[in-house]
Amino acid sequence: MSFSPQSRVWIYQSDRKFTSVEENQILNKLAAFTNQWKAHGNELLAKAEIRYGFFIILTVDESQAGVTGCSIDSSVRLIKEIENEYHVDLFNRFNIAYRVDDEVKVQGKEDFETLVNIKQVTPETIVFNNMVQTLAELDSKWEVPFKNSWHSSVFAHLL
Repeated sequence: MSFSPQSRVWIYQSDRKFTSVEENQILNKLAAFTNQWKAHGNELLAKAEIRYGFFIILTVDESQAGVTGCSIDSSVRLIKEIENEYHVDLFNRFNIAYRVDDEVKVQGKEDFETLVNIKQVTPETIVFNNMVQTLAELDSKWEVPFKNSWHSSVFAHLL
């Protein structure tokens, strides 16, 4: 199944890494959901994945059927169920994910600011831009150096 580069994506970042057991359980829930996800009765061409143990990514190819407010609401309900069941925070936009070597770390805004201050996070540190909206952007603009990200404008006074 190939998805258009213009497919819409939604990224939900956990505040902690899922265990491998949790990841398998969540992937099963997501697969069951995406297999029956519909918009006004039309089946959506959709998939879900978990990357790095932290990021739930939903993808919908709208060339077949467009996403509606109701279909988005149903996906948000599912993500909230996962949040409650696994005691994770998937909606906090102030949690910032970055990579050190090959390890993904997530910090709150204040702790991240401290890391920038003490140069543990540098302009070259890879951060995750969970605001990307298409598959093409996911591939090219999701993992970017701190200096090229929206994060750098928030923390510009520290650079």
